[in-house]
Amino acid sequence: MTPKGGMLRQLVGLARHSAIYGVGGLIARVLAVVLLPLYTRYLTRADYGAIGTLIALVTVLAVLLRLGTQSAFFRFYFDSKERADRLVVVRTAFWFTMTASTVGLVLGQVLAGEISQLIFSSGDRTDLVRAAFVGLWAQMNYGQLTSLFRVEQRSTSYVIASVANVLITIGSTVVLVVTFHEGALGVIVGNFLGTLTVYLGLLAYRREQLGLQFDWALFKRMEHFGLPLLPSALALWAINFSDRFFLTRFAGAGETGIYQIGVQVSSVIVFLLMAFRLAWPAFAYSIEDDREAKRTYPFVLTYLIFLCSWLSLALGLLAPWIVHLLTQPQFYDGAKVVALLSFAATAYAGYAVVVIGVGRARQTRFNWIVTGTAAALNVGLNVALIPRYGQVGAAIATAAAYSLMFAGMTWNAHRLFPVPYQWRRVLTAAGIAIGLTVLGKVLDVSLPVAIALVAAFPVALALVGFYLPAERAILRRLIPAR
Repeated sequence: MTPKGGMLRQLVGLARHSAIYGVGGLIARVLAVVLLPLYTRYLTRADYGAIGTLIALVTVLAVLLRLGTQSAFFRFYFDSKERADRLVVVRTAFWFTMTASTVGLVLGQVLAGEISQLIFSSGDRTDLVRAAFVGLWAQMNYGQLTSLFRVEQRSTSYVIASVANVLITIGSTVVLVVTFHEGALGVIVGNFLGTLTVYLGLLAYRREQLGLQFDWALFKRMEHFGLPLLPSALALWAINFSDRFFLTRFAGAGETGIYQIGVQVSSVIVFLLMAFRLAWPAFAYSIEDDREAKRTYPFVLTYLIFLCSWLSLALGLLAPWIVHLLTQPQFYDGAKVVALLSFAATAYAGYAVVVIGVGRARQTRFNWIVTGTAAALNVGLNVALIPRYGQVGAAIATAAAYSLMFAGMTWNAHRLFPVPYQWRRVLTAAGIAIGLTVLGKVLDVSLPVAIALVAAFPVALALVGFYLPAERAILRRLIPAR
């Protein structure tokens, strides 16, 4: 089977929306990487670790406070065919998010000292905690309003908001850190200033849609769909961010700061996934015919794993030179975890594709078993490995958990909505990339050889028969004959 006709147009549409959604993320990631020399000059390893830990805290609290409504919002918006019904969905989700985030903000301000003591074994980070909870409020409400652009598939409008957010955030952060020497507090405050500013603009822009209306019956139905996703979302957080807490507890904030550098470099692949995930739910659910969905989804998985595997290979092999270029000597060890974290993100990419089958079947109540098992593995490995291996142990735990989660959700989704994924091609792409990465690490190759190994990836795939005839024809047209 080859992608052609309507399917090809759909795949091109998904790629286009993903690319547009990714512009804001791309700018954010590029600027974040460019600013690494600045941050590592003005922040200590402990400062950088504290920032990473609080970002993790804000992320889990956002998941918890939303109670699964964001996922339900997408499902119920598309289920509502009339404009008036969709407006009720928008308003109900908006007011719930506003209320939940405000509760979180108030509790964070009141309990900031206790939270600082619990996480950092000191009250010295109380102001940092308070700032992080303001960021929580801004991010939750901003995320709900920008979700409107996503369900409307207005990717250009979404990216305008994202770019404005990024530019204000970066400018504010630089001024606070460099000019006013606010250190870690400047980074946290700078991060939510952009989000808060754009959110206020979006409130004005959407004022006609955000009337004072809340449908309790609709909210209960949304929660019936979304609440079963909450344990799964919390498990995802545990895999994504709990390593920061364990590192801070078992190895100190300094080790967390080094690890955060590796996370930042590998976040290049996370940017790709963010762009894809913003476009994917609306695209996947917009294919109403199940047969068409089952023809399209396999190519989405194959092409995404291909791209993520190639990028993981590049990041893994080039990490030492990237980290040396962008940071100070005390952060150089962050390069050690880039390959593991990048391939972990590739496994998560696979999960993000296959889990859509569960949502399509509206059978989400068992998701938590898969993600919970992976989270338990992650926590267990963190506890076992971090005291001895530090950041490398955390990276191993993350990679193992995401791999298990991908495999488990593949099985779960296949029970509910069987899709003929192209497993030979998926495993070939990932296996070749991992093999080339291991080869480069074992041989401790020079920079030119590392670049050559990265360039060899698509060639190696051709040698093992990865490409379909239609894909080979496209490649022949793209590569001029000599």
